[in-house]
Amino acid sequence: QVQLVESGGGLVQAGGSLRLSCAASGRAISSYAMAWFRQAPGKEREFVAAISWTGDNIYYSDSVQGRFTLSRDNAKNTMYLEMNSLKPEDTAVYYCAASRGRVPSASAAIYDYWGQGTQVTVSS
Repeated sequence: QVQLVESGGGLVQAGGSLRLSCAASGRAISSYAMAWFRQAPGKEREFVAAISWTGDNIYYSDSVQGRFTLSRDNAKNTMYLEMNSLKPEDTAVYYCAASRGRVPSASAAIYDYWGQGTQVTVSS
């Protein structure tokens, strides 16, 4: 069983930056694909970014491409999401997810474990 805990969320002005972390415990996630999703009030959960188990393959949604950077440190059992040039439309609860499969996907269905989420609020 894997437990995921997100941290780093908060309130930031438009144009600012935040760094989210997703710390895993219970077992090593070095062979797991991982991802970030987000859910804004009244909207469905949407894909943000995903990374393969090696970190060699990273995918971003069009809405965050060029502004967000996803990385992982398998030695620390942690994944990071560096968010720059934040916009009010980035406001959401951000969730990290892990899949026992090694291939990442934008589909939430493949992920086996989820964190509780961390709130990101971007003011205009």
